Amino acid sequence: MQFLGKTALVTGASRGIGKAIAVQLAAHGAFVFCTSTKEGGCADTLAAIAALSTGPGKAAALVADVADPAQAERLAKTILEQQGQLDFLVNNAGITRDGLFLRMSSDDFDAVLATNLRGTFLVCKAFARAMCKARTGRIVNIGSVVGLTGNAGQANYAASKAGLIGLSKSLAQELAGRGITVNVIAPGFISTDMTAGLPAATKELMLQQIPLARFGQPEDVARSVSFLCSEDAAYITGQTLVVDGGMTM
Repeated sequence: MQFLGKTALVTGASRGIGKAIAVQLAAHGAFVFCTSTKEGGCADTLAAIAALSTGPGKAAALVADVADPAQAERLAKTILEQQGQLDFLVNNAGITRDGLFLRMSSDDFDAVLATNLRGTFLVCKAFARAMCKARTGRIVNIGSVVGLTGNAGQANYAASKAGLIGLSKSLAQELAGRGITVNVIAPGFISTDMTAGLPAATKELMLQQIPLARFGQPEDVARSVSFLCSEDAAYITGQTLVVDGGMTM
């Protein structure tokens, strides 16, 4: 229960990696706010948290489109009014609009950048002043290995995740003096709904590139988030932690 008395926000927590992160933080004692873009979107996440052996009542769901500045501000206002401060901010909300570059529309490019990169900027900005005043905080932004390597058919997604690394390094430098750490976790191939629809041949090819010979699970990422939020990571900031089974080493 190392996070007892702490408050966390996990955006995009309705399923997959976001859900696993929310459950992990709650299991360690944090009160976790979970967001999705629709009412009832985090019902499964809240149920999983309520079923923890540590007891129910560890989470609440909020509806927010992080790409909307007004909604990001309202999100911060709601949480800060209820809890007083935010200790852990995990920016996980993200979308894909995959397609070959020559066929990719500007709308698909803009939509991915708006949620994945601009949304992270807006949520960080909405909470930054309160975190600076408290002189403490952990910000963990969920990137992707494609932000380091690129990926055919994902020019928009790769650009958003590469930008996330630059944004996080800049924030880490600006906020370090206030006791706030900012880091990125870059997952590799993680078994989620987002990856379930990939062709079997594609999955097999990717598996051959992973030294640990298995696909990652959302919990692998969640445990890394928990570490970066802990006191064990108090001297780590501005870093990108790759969680990919060795795929991009």
